[in-house]
Amino acid sequence: MPRNLWKLVLGMVLVGCGGQPVGFVNQTQHSDADLWTMWKAAQETLAHEIDLNPLQRSSSGAPADIRPGDARALKVLPHQLRVEAEPDVSSRALATATGLDRDNPTGMIACPDPCNVRYAAAYSVYRKDITHYAASWEEQGESFTFVLEYEFENQILAALGYSLKWR
Repeated sequence: MPRNLWKLVLGMVLVGCGGQPVGFVNQTQHSDADLWTMWKAAQETLAHEIDLNPLQRSSSGAPADIRPGDARALKVLPHQLRVEAEPDVSSRALATATGLDRDNPTGMIACPDPCNVRYAAAYSVYRKDITHYAASWEEQGESFTFVLEYEFENQILAALGYSLKWR
């Protein structure tokens, strides 16, 4: 069978099964291999332990809601997860909106509803398979990795049905 016909048949099977290709729509300066390394680290973290309320603890001193790990996290894969930078909000706009005084680049972007905060280093939209981060994090090495792993944890937790209210 000609090669193009095989591609067409495979594409129809994937569409017919409702499947999306596994992987990332990588709009970062990092390789797909780097994103996979971060995704796998997020899976391992959640398979070991799940922290459901870091934001609540940092904002109100609430007791920790730490759950045992969930081995199902090791099986959750990204399906065309778009990962991309957004320009940092300016220090002037951040100060006007929040009173927070930070130098440019601020490392913050506007976080759309239903976020618990107005500005964050990164956020994810789970029903649309999107993770955005402040562009200035791109060159921050381990800090960039930390930010993306946290958002990948959120993507995995959403896929498993956990509440992300305080994440």
